[in-house]
Amino acid sequence: METTLREVIKQITFKHLKKFRGQVFGQNLTGVGWVAGTLPKLYEKDGVIELPMADVANGGMVTGAALVGRRPFYIIRYQGYNWLNCIFIVNYACKSKEIWNKPAPMFIRGLSNEGGLGPVSTSSHISIFYKMPGIKIYSPMTKSEYKNTYKKFMKSDDVFYVSEHRKSYENKIEFKNTLKKNLDIILMPISVTRFEAEKAKNYLNKIGYKVGIIHLYELKPFVLKKKWINMIKSSKYGVLMTDNDYVDGIIRTLAHKINEQTNKKVYVLGLKDKSAGYTFETSNFPPSSSQIISKIKKIKIKIKKKRKK
Repeated sequence: METTLREVIKQITFKHLKKFRGQVFGQNLTGVGWVAGTLPKLYEKDGVIELPMADVANGGMVTGAALVGRRPFYIIRYQGYNWLNCIFIVNYACKSKEIWNKPAPMFIRGLSNEGGLGPVSTSSHISIFYKMPGIKIYSPMTKSEYKNTYKKFMKSDDVFYVSEHRKSYENKIEFKNTLKKNLDIILMPISVTRFEAEKAKNYLNKIGYKVGIIHLYELKPFVLKKKWINMIKSSKYGVLMTDNDYVDGIIRTLAHKINEQTNKKVYVLGLKDKSAGYTFETSNFPPSSSQIISKIKKIKIKIKKKRKK
């Protein structure tokens, strides 16, 4: 039976605890479904540490464990709580290696979701850490991506922020980049929008568009491969990036970097600049396949009009 991403995360966590004497910190880990079934059923004697409902202090506890070499996993069950944890993570864990020559490697699992949980428990908040030094950021959605992220962590002495999405845990497939020269446009989706971007790409290609896709999960450091640069330069309309974070967050920074290296227009779709929750007033979801399709059609029309002028 083919395994899911959920099972892979569970296996990696078990190995980290048993083989490498690691630790796992988080709130209510064992009480509510073992974090969507991504944790093995282990307890404090095995290194699984239940933290109190005091988010401001918890980042400090995990930083302490990292400083003494335990390479902790720290599970932030909702990324809205990144803000409460960032004092210790940003000012101590991320800076410790550079300032005091004392690394504090930790593997932060930041879980995101949208809808159903209120405005502090829904959207992605990677951007809060992205502009800070001393931290690497990944957003794996597949089994191989998660394994690669963990391997990189074990070879590094930096802080890793791993942005997860609850909708990815049942995923069994591996995403593949599809590129060739002279495409109309290239999609560069992040996180859960990768599923919707695939749907949009497949539909648009069926109706005569030429759409490629580059799946992004290594976000910081961000490296634009030479092959990608050449394909983007040869495209008609440039790049459309999608994310489940706010549109003025990390996606704008990456768009600027891509534009600098390719001199091509980079369009973005993400959450609107308003609260994201589960009421009609705060309805604010990541771009759907239909929104991506509509955006690309509008880009094509707009560029054609400009050329006629």
